[in-house]
Amino acid sequence: MAPDKGRKTEQRSDLSSIKKWWRTLGGDRFAVLPPPTRSRYTQSDGHEDAAELFATRSLSTSTSFAYWHWQSHSAFDRSGGLKRELYVHWGGDHATVAAGLGDGPHGYRILDGGPEGAFRLDKVTATDTDGLPDPEDTAGVRQFLARLGTPRSRTARAVEHDPLTAAEESWLHDRLRDPVKLSGAAGFVTALEARQALTPEETSRLLPAWREEYAGRLTEWRAWAALLDALLRHDHEEVWDTVAVLGPRASDALGAAPSPRALDVLREWSFTGQPNAIHAWLDVHRAIHEPDSARSATVLAADLTAHNAPDASLNSLFAALSAAVTRDWRATRPTADRGAAQAFAALTAVRLATDEDLPRPLRVAAARTADDQVAHVREQAAEHPGGTEAEVLAAADRYEAARDDLLAGTGPDLTGYEGGLCDLYHRYRTLTPADVQWLRDRVADPSTGVQGIAFCLELLHAHGEAGEAELAALLPRWKKDLTKQYRTTYTEWRHPLVTLTCLALDLDHPAAAALTAWWAKPKPLWKTPVRLLTHLGAPDETKAAELWDFVTSGAHDTGHLMTWVLLRARLDGTHPLLVAERLIGQRGVREYVLHRVLIGVADPAQPLWHYAVDPRSHSWLRRAQEVADDPRLTDAARAIGLKTAREHDVFHYPDQVGPALTDGQLAAAHAWAEARADRTAAD
Repeated sequence: MAPDKGRKTEQRSDLSSIKKWWRTLGGDRFAVLPPPTRSRYTQSDGHEDAAELFATRSLSTSTSFAYWHWQSHSAFDRSGGLKRELYVHWGGDHATVAAGLGDGPHGYRILDGGPEGAFRLDKVTATDTDGLPDPEDTAGVRQFLARLGTPRSRTARAVEHDPLTAAEESWLHDRLRDPVKLSGAAGFVTALEARQALTPEETSRLLPAWREEYAGRLTEWRAWAALLDALLRHDHEEVWDTVAVLGPRASDALGAAPSPRALDVLREWSFTGQPNAIHAWLDVHRAIHEPDSARSATVLAADLTAHNAPDASLNSLFAALSAAVTRDWRATRPTADRGAAQAFAALTAVRLATDEDLPRPLRVAAARTADDQVAHVREQAAEHPGGTEAEVLAAADRYEAARDDLLAGTGPDLTGYEGGLCDLYHRYRTLTPADVQWLRDRVADPSTGVQGIAFCLELLHAHGEAGEAELAALLPRWKKDLTKQYRTTYTEWRHPLVTLTCLALDLDHPAAAALTAWWAKPKPLWKTPVRLLTHLGAPDETKAAELWDFVTSGAHDTGHLMTWVLLRARLDGTHPLLVAERLIGQRGVREYVLHRVLIGVADPAQPLWHYAVDPRSHSWLRRAQEVADDPRLTDAARAIGLKTAREHDVFHYPDQVGPALTDGQLAAAHAWAEARADRTAAD
């Protein structure tokens, strides 16, 4: 690069040195993508860029390649210094990529993450005879702390680290002597307290510095949790003032340091529905009052109910109860592996769902968890770690007899991780009357948040069950609650204001004009690309033309082609699969996006809006299989379905599929693929 011309090697920034080396790479059957811009933000973007590079250079689509994306690029600071490992992603043949990258540029090293991981590029650093870095060597210190931070083992009760050598401990304590720069001390504090080695004197000096330097934002300091653990461990007199400032974020630390005062604090936080507080509350209650997990949870459930805690609180309490029961079981079986613990946790949910000593809300929460687990429990009954075959099968029978009554009129936790909602989306491909009523009740509930509204309204609208009642419930809230940015890139549903606008347009509701006018305004900026997704409501040719212009412009697609396909299908009165297949090979339509849309619209009563084919989703596998077997489609379209299905994690990384596959489901998937082994997938 021009700014580096004539500069000595040692004066180059890390970024410029790495770029210079990067430009020398590539050769037979191996290519590297140019360094990224913000448009290459994910691995999916990297694979799309690779396809474009192959087409531009007339390279074989089987060429192996390497790249890093914009998220990886954050490893560099503003001056181009490497502040952590640079993750280099790849595609194609692992051995070819490893050979193509070699050992890395001079002064750096390449660490191979294996066939399922990324390569990692970092500086070469030096240590003394005790394995200690020069304190002034930023990269060396970082690598040293990373080594100390790697656990020796993880158990149900603790994360264990290798003990420090005398030289290592002395070196770390030296870094915390006066004067201490708090921003640079986080790694030293964490490494010491992971071994409970922070001294009372150190915590007394660090606490005021933490409060002063990070006032109003205490958790922005990376070592805050380690210092809090040490303050509680040393019973520091000022720790409770800090706990009050931190609020429920301090729950884990209080759970690890049980005391009557911690119990009172966690109890108050739990009434607000904080999951971490509820987990810690159960742990502390058991430590102080009642060691039996179920009896302790029963007391807490009554307390939550009496204080009108949010519904999700009891789900969190059941999760805490299940975790506690499994931890206790595993503590008596130190050789039990993770798989055995998961099997026992599944059986625990099945058993607790029919435990009459538990209050009904906890049994309902158990039943929801067990719904995904009971088939696994039955499959493992003969060799189950939780009991004899007869006992396990009897527990499954009791659960299945009680399941419908327990689950009637219930649904998932709408406030949790959105990926968990995506995992169970396939259950709602058809809606029972009880499902419809539950979804409507959630939309009408003023306490339902944006994510919950988005999930429930999308399902109702896609299945034709949304109507005037949903508009009446949400229109008073839309300006205050629904005009905020809510990213739906990795969800199966759209922004709730998009869905609400489509509903109002379809019903020709008077509010449609106000909603459309809001979308037309220039601010807030987040809505600019999302606005076009509202064209699916009351579609016409003008909307179709505007959408098509966007699709073929090459701009970033966040549901636009899918919207156009569904819109066109409505206008033409045809199945969206037939619309999508006509676009195969058409210029201006990106192949990667079209393939995802083809699978996503397989069932127009429940389209999948995820940004990409989710390789761990039941929904996406089922749709891909249906496209592969649809006799209405051309061979090219069916080949896309077959290729997509074959690339699903069910065939490569079945442990990644969620909810976890039963042996029967896995066998059925392989039988399906084997029956089509003579069909050629599209390149």
